[in-house]
Amino acid sequence: MTEDLSIKPLEIRQVPVGNAWAWIVSGFKLFKANPVMWIIILLIYLAIIIPISLVPVIGSVVSTLLAPVFAAGMMWGCRALTHQQDLEINHLFEGFKKNTSQLIAIGGIYMMSLLVIAVFVVLSLDKETMDLIVKGQELSPEQASVMMLPILIAMLFVMPILMAYWYAPLLSGLHNLSAVEAMKLSFVACLKNMVPFLLYGFIFMVLLIVAIIPFGLGLILVVPVMMTSLYTSYVDVFNINESVN
Repeated sequence: MTEDLSIKPLEIRQVPVGNAWAWIVSGFKLFKANPVMWIIILLIYLAIIIPISLVPVIGSVVSTLLAPVFAAGMMWGCRALTHQQDLEINHLFEGFKKNTSQLIAIGGIYMMSLLVIAVFVVLSLDKETMDLIVKGQELSPEQASVMMLPILIAMLFVMPILMAYWYAPLLSGLHNLSAVEAMKLSFVACLKNMVPFLLYGFIFMVLLIVAIIPFGLGLILVVPVMMTSLYTSYVDVFNINESVN
């Protein structure tokens, strides 16, 4: 019988920068424990989420709201493997059984936060520039330079949103936290470990570039390892008493 994480207090540690690589190595071990099932789970997820996202108007909204629900399910799959249990397709849908409303709320907060930033960028541009962007026409050097400042400001605001979102589905799904509590803890954890996360992000950026070279086939490996390494980083940062064999 596995430990009930919902009753365990969470501790956020500051870890060495080198742990970023250890997260990826441990994540690969989790992937290697059942690579076929991980690929099947990824393909099922894409088969569900891509058609939804293509629905006009509401598709992108629904897919954004559901993304944390599926992410939590994958984290339950990671936890099963660390406890020497089988990884199953049903793990992908575990988020629809546990704390679903808060997982959807995480997606909603994330989406609305990005929408506010997008509105800020749009309002900071003059009508002529916006008309050219909408029509897909080329901007003058002056117009392009004017756009740079609001875009840079937007990027500064996007970073904390991503930090708040990073662990939130996992914390809400596995620890039964509310959306706000999970996002607060996620932000603090990322802030406390900013340097390891920057290295982690740089490594995966390189891996993604390499993965798309052979017709994108490498993504079948890299994307699941991104999910499993998210879990192994959580185990490390939140000092969870688990190990990957």
